[in-house]
Amino acid sequence: MATDVHGPVTTTGSSASAAVRVAGLSRTFDGRRVIDGLELTVRPGEFVALLGRSGCGKSTLLKILAGLDRDIDGTVFVPRRKATAFQAPRLMPWKKVWRNVLLGLPDKPERAVAERALEEVGLSHRADAWPKTLSGGEAQRASLARALVREPDLLLLDEPFGALDALTRIKAQRLVGELWQRRGCAVLLVTHDVEEAVLLADRVLVMDDGVIAHEAEIDLPRPRDIADPRFARIRAGLLDRLGVDATAEAA
Repeated sequence: MATDVHGPVTTTGSSASAAVRVAGLSRTFDGRRVIDGLELTVRPGEFVALLGRSGCGKSTLLKILAGLDRDIDGTVFVPRRKATAFQAPRLMPWKKVWRNVLLGLPDKPERAVAERALEEVGLSHRADAWPKTLSGGEAQRASLARALVREPDLLLLDEPFGALDALTRIKAQRLVGELWQRRGCAVLLVTHDVEEAVLLADRVLVMDDGVIAHEAEIDLPRPRDIADPRFARIRAGLLDRLGVDATAEAA
């Protein structure tokens, strides 16, 4: 099923050729148009990273795709099976980790369903822990398990590593890359980190003035090496698009 959306976002009807299809999408807040006629296609199984300055509308777009913001104009097609992980893990402190993983699922699935997802993210040994006892990296892995247990065709990630320390962030990035390759779902990652985008994505988009202003195909072999001169060139080009002097940043 597919409809033009002038209010509720369409949550079904993405075709076999696209996991996400957006046409003429606009979103206005208090008279200010944050998203302005945006066009976007994400292919099934594709990993796309979305960059842009603060306030450019990245997170607003992700919330629309997640079905959390429906006051829109335009056409939006997304899979029925989708899941979102945010920068804050948003775990319920009064529920053990395994119960947090199953939170919101219909039909009261058994604990084994949560344990399989926790094992996939390397957290099965913390199934009975309370969220307050988890490290930042463990909490983020629990959030990923909660997303994966929904068997999504589209995984939406909103700055999921932003609050992690440098070493934990590297481990989390590697985990997400491995999960994506194993699961084969489409991924849209919103991030401020250009290096992270080039490291993980098949395609990097730059959002500006409410539209997708630039895109770069990342045709580098995996696993990627940040010391590769080709990696450095792509990163520098994206920084330039974002108005950042890569030479000055390196200095």
